[in-house]
Amino acid sequence: LIARGYCLGMAVSDKTVVPMPKVDLVTRGSHGISFFQSGGAPEGHEFVDRGAPSTSVDCRVIAFSPDGTQLAWCDGKSVHVIDATTLEQQQTIPKSKTRHIQFSPLGTYVVTWEPYAILQGQSVGDPNLEIWTGGEKAAEFIQKLQHNWCPQWSEDEQLCARNVTNEVHFFDGGLLPGASVVSRKLQVENLTTFALSPGKSPCRIACYVPGTKGAPSFVRLYEYPRLEGAGSILANKSFYRADSVTFLWNRKGSGLLVLTNTEVDKTGGSYYGEQGLHYLSVRGDGNMVPLQKKGPIYSVEWNPDSEDFCVVYGFMPSVATLFNCKCEPVFEFGTAHRNCVNYNPQGNIICLSGFGNLKGSMEFWDRSRLKLISNPVAPNTTQLEWSPDGIYVATATNAPRLRVDNGWKVWHFTGSLLFSQEAGPKQELWEVKWRPALAGTYPPPDPTQGPPPSRAQHKSEAKQTAAYVPPALRGKTRPKGDVPPAKAPHPKGKRRDQGTGRSNDRSAEQGDAVATAKCIVGEEAKEGGSEKEKKVKQLRKKLKQIEQIKQQQAEGKVLEVNQVEKIGLEQAFLEELRTLELS
Repeated sequence: LIARGYCLGMAVSDKTVVPMPKVDLVTRGSHGISFFQSGGAPEGHEFVDRGAPSTSVDCRVIAFSPDGTQLAWCDGKSVHVIDATTLEQQQTIPKSKTRHIQFSPLGTYVVTWEPYAILQGQSVGDPNLEIWTGGEKAAEFIQKLQHNWCPQWSEDEQLCARNVTNEVHFFDGGLLPGASVVSRKLQVENLTTFALSPGKSPCRIACYVPGTKGAPSFVRLYEYPRLEGAGSILANKSFYRADSVTFLWNRKGSGLLVLTNTEVDKTGGSYYGEQGLHYLSVRGDGNMVPLQKKGPIYSVEWNPDSEDFCVVYGFMPSVATLFNCKCEPVFEFGTAHRNCVNYNPQGNIICLSGFGNLKGSMEFWDRSRLKLISNPVAPNTTQLEWSPDGIYVATATNAPRLRVDNGWKVWHFTGSLLFSQEAGPKQELWEVKWRPALAGTYPPPDPTQGPPPSRAQHKSEAKQTAAYVPPALRGKTRPKGDVPPAKAPHPKGKRRDQGTGRSNDRSAEQGDAVATAKCIVGEEAKEGGSEKEKKVKQLRKKLKQIEQIKQQQAEGKVLEVNQVEKIGLEQAFLEELRTLELS
């Protein structure tokens, strides 16, 4: 993407200018990687171009280290790792087919994965999962499945674990001298998914085993290094309706949410299967999260302070509910068309949004006061991400998922649109990422502060609606004057028919198209006949149908009740037709 400078403005509260912290953002697209930074200035903050680390048209993946000090990407030739502050090259890894990149929690290791392949003449393929440090390979493995591909580390990197068939292999000390050195193994029959807890030691392990032959699925919690024997299981939860699960640990590692999913909803209520939500504590207790409305679970997220979580669920319009760690409802956000929830990194502002096939509404809520701050609309959005300072939200319309309005925007949580950039001609935007920062780097923003001045303009405001011109008539001469202008939008939004409640937008567009066609080709529309002519035409049509029914009756066909009744109305239709023709 072509990087240009834009100004973000300042936050204003009680006429006091509050400087906004610096934040960086990276975009990945058909013209490589663009690095933007908001720089301080007395009048405001400006997104300036820090350069293009890569101009490759084949930039498949980008990844930041958790502390935001390193940036890695694959350009189709090799994997590059740079210092995110100075943009200087740190490592070059000769892996051209890399599809996934991930850093360890402290940024010590870079993990790359490429599709597993067996070349001609080989009985076993080469290792496709590799772990690098300082440009040197620390370990390599064969990882055939893309699911659960990446090894997991404890927060201090003193423990590493990866999933092998029916086992979890652990490596002590963080440094992996080779694939054959395994410190401990957790053996669980039919194990498919596991997740290490974040937070301080001791480290907990959540394991999922799908049910077979009438036996229920179950999730178990273990504590490293006690993996065997009596008392090794911290908590156990079983359920019948679960083909797969998603583990959601809170930041402290004290509680786990288990989102279960079935591929088929046997009740027929949802095309996407059936979901359930369960809570497990490392103390051993567990509950099923009570959801008041039937329907799918769209989004679940923990508050970064680990004290509560929010769930968006139910058939549209969906419900959003805030729960505490006892699975008790704390607050209902009401029903609306939304399918996503995102806390800002500081946990004091919640964003509820509706994207995909929804109109793109966003609701920003003050977590402490449980008051609505703003509700802007970002249509056609496919990606939303909070900035590390908890002040901005980046929304993007990414290709190839959606090519209309391909571009990205930056919003203030008060609803102000501060920045907007569309992909240029013959360009595509694929991804937008904020440069992350460690927890505690930025203080919580003040949810009561006033909005900064908006420096961008909504596309709907910037572009004036034009009349639709049929493709076959585009570029033709207009002998009877200019194309008639499009009708102005109704001041109260979409007009609706009083009887049916259906929108008149489509009929209005068709009317504009007809008027445009008349003007371009110079033809006058032929008005329809009078009411009398229409009535005569209808009566003749009914009489013709009666003749067909009588012919079927003569052939011996058994008539329906309504057909017999229609034959009885023949004389009335004839008299009415005769009256109209004589008048």
